[in-house]
Amino acid sequence: MLISPDPPPSARVRDKVVSAADAIRLIRDGDCLMVEGFIGQCFPEELTLALERRFLNSGSPRDLTLVFTVAAGNREGRGLDRLAHEGLLKRVVGGFWGVSPELGKLAADNRIEAHNLPQGIISQLFRDTAAGKPGLLTRIGLGTFVDPRHGGGKVNERTNEDLVEVITLGGEEFLFYKALPLDVAFLRGTTADPEGNITMEREALTLEALAVATAVHNAGGSVIVQVERVSDTGSLSSREVKIPGVLVDCVVLSQPEHHWQTMGTLYSPSLSGELRRVRNTIPPLALTERKVIARRAAMELRPDGVVNLGIGMPEGVANVAAEEDILDYVTLTAEPGVMGGMPTGGLDFGSAVNAHAILDQPSQFDFYDGGGLDIAFLGMAQADRLGNVNVSRFGSKMPGCGGFVNISQSARQLVFVGTFVVPGRDRVRDGRLVVAAGPASAKFLDEVEQRTFSGVYAAAAGKPVLYVTQRCVFLLTQDGLELTEIAPGVDLEKDVLGHLGFEPIIRGVPALMDARIFAHGLMGLKDELLAIPLESRFAFDPERNMFFLNMEGMSLVTSEDVEAIRAEVARRLAAIGRKVHMIVNHDYFYVAPPVADDYNTAVHWLSDRYYASATRYTTSSFDRLQRGEQPSFDDSGRSMTALRQP
Repeated sequence: MLISPDPPPSARVRDKVVSAADAIRLIRDGDCLMVEGFIGQCFPEELTLALERRFLNSGSPRDLTLVFTVAAGNREGRGLDRLAHEGLLKRVVGGFWGVSPELGKLAADNRIEAHNLPQGIISQLFRDTAAGKPGLLTRIGLGTFVDPRHGGGKVNERTNEDLVEVITLGGEEFLFYKALPLDVAFLRGTTADPEGNITMEREALTLEALAVATAVHNAGGSVIVQVERVSDTGSLSSREVKIPGVLVDCVVLSQPEHHWQTMGTLYSPSLSGELRRVRNTIPPLALTERKVIARRAAMELRPDGVVNLGIGMPEGVANVAAEEDILDYVTLTAEPGVMGGMPTGGLDFGSAVNAHAILDQPSQFDFYDGGGLDIAFLGMAQADRLGNVNVSRFGSKMPGCGGFVNISQSARQLVFVGTFVVPGRDRVRDGRLVVAAGPASAKFLDEVEQRTFSGVYAAAAGKPVLYVTQRCVFLLTQDGLELTEIAPGVDLEKDVLGHLGFEPIIRGVPALMDARIFAHGLMGLKDELLAIPLESRFAFDPERNMFFLNMEGMSLVTSEDVEAIRAEVARRLAAIGRKVHMIVNHDYFYVAPPVADDYNTAVHWLSDRYYASATRYTTSSFDRLQRGEQPSFDDSGRSMTALRQP
């Protein structure tokens, strides 16, 4: 008997690369299939097309459950609309359906079972399902249409299964979302090796690829990953692998035309973070009602704010911020995972040019749900007297809630933006709003068709909420919507109250919206954003012997500027009568090069006379310390917990 010698280790490999048709054979009737994607990002189009071909040719597989966070599509037949065939699908559980209208039509027509759940919840459920947890416990969704007392996220009469329960713990209400049993995953990456290790270096997002792969693998299912190229075994950097090969069953090499980076862009390295693109000049918006709305909304921005912009009308806030040169003073984010940079719109929505970081989607929603967003600007298709907002269901049209529920319930401040009526045709002329004549449909109703945002829940929590239109602005109060501002040129009775489905709260005469909103040229938001009254820049804590100097946004351009701040600091410190621990905030502080030596001389002069130590913090740490957090000092009095001021 002959025994062959062992092959060398380099030859002992598995090859998981198969054709799309072979991979699709793993799907059985009744399976639960998760298809990754966000509009077009990370969408495995090659696999989806292969599944459609198999069904049309053979009638199999049948009665699938389809799960997604955001349906991929372009509203013209691409994306998950390829799977909108009766018999192929039995049930769909999804977050945002808007760009796959044929899929939404199946649900609206009662031809499939359908659930609409918050995008962030579905994303996090993949992670909890992977860990073997029974589901997700959260406050997200309370008071909205996904609350079982308001429908439980069921889309139609055919849908009977309860996926959401109300649970009380410690006297407080929560929603419990049941885990999603998954059998098959369609995922996408950039590069695979024959062992199935997957990198995503050319993808604009990473979404929940790892969580889904883990959940399906742990359930004994099939993980199928579409890639654009295959490398040699052992050639991939372990730090770049986003899905380890142990979780992957099949790798499918895609045709280039089925692997666009987004639905609108074939490939841009600035979207995947491979290089930074010189920021394009963003053309100012024309002075239309859209710019009026965006300008009034942008007045709510604050320095160092972490911001979410919804799709559509809210994107105008970024245009105004760019025109006013304040983009660098805020951090824009998008719910599928981008932090910083300039979020994109249209069919590229969800990614960002020059993002600072790209997180997995479940982690982004952890950040959002936990209160990480300072402010969110979101669209509003309908609003009512209690401040409820609907963006998810209008008769037979069902775009779904997407990340709206998570974002609107969790952001510290909300600004809803939208035209006052539909269609919006108002114009701006000579610094006034000219209201369009003709028929129009009201958007402010006595009661919205579906409650995507609960005004009652938000008011009870004391959340600041504005509703900004081109004609007027409303404020959410405990008693409902209060009309607080009105545009110049607008008749209160005829142009506003005559188009409301309810009587708003009015205390006195509503204020006129800022005249700059309706004028050509810049509004000067940068100066306002960075303006801090001089008196507010100084504070002394005698108990801790700390002197706080907030120089955020200050510019020293002349020698007189330098001398003025030196003299003021010296005057205040001399009055204290002893050396202090100086705590300084230098965020966005600027010293012009010609006076840099003067400034350094002034700092040394102050330090020698008045400082026991000097420590520099950024705004968040500066504020936290000023509120009472104790630092530690070494024997010399120098802070050991932060950078020293240079």
